[in-house]
Amino acid sequence: MDQAILAAPLLCEPSLPGLLWAMQFDRTGRARVLAPGEPVPERPGDGFLWLHLNLVDARLSTLIAEGRFGPPDLAAAAFAADPHQRVAIEDAHVGGVVADLVRAGMEDRQRPGPDAAGRLHFVMAETILVTGRRHPIQGPDAAHDAATAGRRFPAPAALLEHLVGGVVAETARTVAHRGDELDEIEDHVLDDGVRDESRRLGPIRREAVRLRRHLLGLRSVFHRLEQEEDEGLPEPVLSTAARMAQRLDALDRDMLVLAERSRLLQDELAAQLARASNRQLHTLSILTALFLPPTLVTGLFGMNTKGLPFSEFEDGSTLAMVLAVASAVAVFLLIRRMGIGPSRER
Repeated sequence: MDQAILAAPLLCEPSLPGLLWAMQFDRTGRARVLAPGEPVPERPGDGFLWLHLNLVDARLSTLIAEGRFGPPDLAAAAFAADPHQRVAIEDAHVGGVVADLVRAGMEDRQRPGPDAAGRLHFVMAETILVTGRRHPIQGPDAAHDAATAGRRFPAPAALLEHLVGGVVAETARTVAHRGDELDEIEDHVLDDGVRDESRRLGPIRREAVRLRRHLLGLRSVFHRLEQEEDEGLPEPVLSTAARMAQRLDALDRDMLVLAERSRLLQDELAAQLARASNRQLHTLSILTALFLPPTLVTGLFGMNTKGLPFSEFEDGSTLAMVLAVASAVAVFLLIRRMGIGPSRER
């Protein structure tokens, strides 16, 4: 494969606009961070070069148009502000946009689950990987720390796999954590121990839907790369795409199960709450029916009119109370006879 095509010409000036860091990898995959002001080599030699850019810098548009980061059209599409996840291939270069995790403060890290709202933009060839971001994200920082700590990346595809693998691993941990929560909620629901599960299920379902939406974009990117065998892509790129597609497929199935379980538990919880409300309304209706005749009796004897029953008897009030109780008992027996008495169902 033509090395002149694969390695896009880069600046040799002391600095590169928008450059956050540059790392030189040798043939064994060991990284060396280029010092600030150190010239960026035009070609990386035996290994490959990783440039990480701040895409907010407006000067980068000129460099992109000049082909400093690969084919101009491909680089312009990859580094555009559009957050839609995508991938494109041109002249053995791969460019695209994938989801990444937003780098938050320590106070935000207390919230369960990753916030995969960030975007990682990249252009990759056989001897170069150029990444960029508009907002701080976790993937490049984690890969930078791993490389400086001694981890080896023999090819740009391996480095890209590590970048995306952080999103996949964090999402997998979230799925496992949420799965444990669903197990606990399911035990309470099956035991009819309705507590605050409805408030716990809502965020779980929303998070599952949101994360799965990001995963679907990642799946489409790597499935597209996996199927582009006729575009002259190096074997490491194709094998990396196949591995990532397989991992994302498995994670997507887990996310689908999580979302479906949360939906079914919400339906079961809603049914239990409806049954509980029906039981309460049923009991309230029975009590209303039982107290209606005594209320009628007390209302009758409370009228200030002549000729009231028992008004001339010494024990008239006692007789009125006995009549009220008897009317309630009669209504209760009638309700039981009709088969609409208090339900014994839990």
